[in-house]
Amino acid sequence: MAEETNAPAAGDPRGRRRGQGELEAQVLAVLQRAPGPATAGWVQEHLDGDLAYTTVITILSRLHAKNAVSRSRSGRSYLWQAASDAAGLAALRMRRVLDGEPDRDAVLASFVTALLPHDEELLRALLDSASADPAVADRES
Repeated sequence: MAEETNAPAAGDPRGRRRGQGELEAQVLAVLQRAPGPATAGWVQEHLDGDLAYTTVITILSRLHAKNAVSRSRSGRSYLWQAASDAAGLAALRMRRVLDGEPDRDAVLASFVTALLPHDEELLRALLDSASADPAVADRES
């Protein structure tokens, strides 16, 4: 007897598994292109693929919990608006990973030593710029 798999048929667009955070980034990108606050239905219509309305609501709710989107009541539903971009969402994920580790110093050291030379130069420039900014210096004290 042949073993059954849940593998999709070749060419099936629903078969590709999305990476972690990919749907959130797609929903955020759609909200950023919106002409103003948008309903979940509007977001669903403007997403590539055919996601269920409940899936869109779940993603929007997760983004709201991460402060990546804001929402306001409109009758019995919500209007959603991007409060962050994809880079901000990725940075939030990075901070959450770092916050979940008991040895932050070791994690940061490993991260920095694994950077490509260009990324290391960029990080140095960003750190130099941030330390020259008085608002950043106030937060650090």
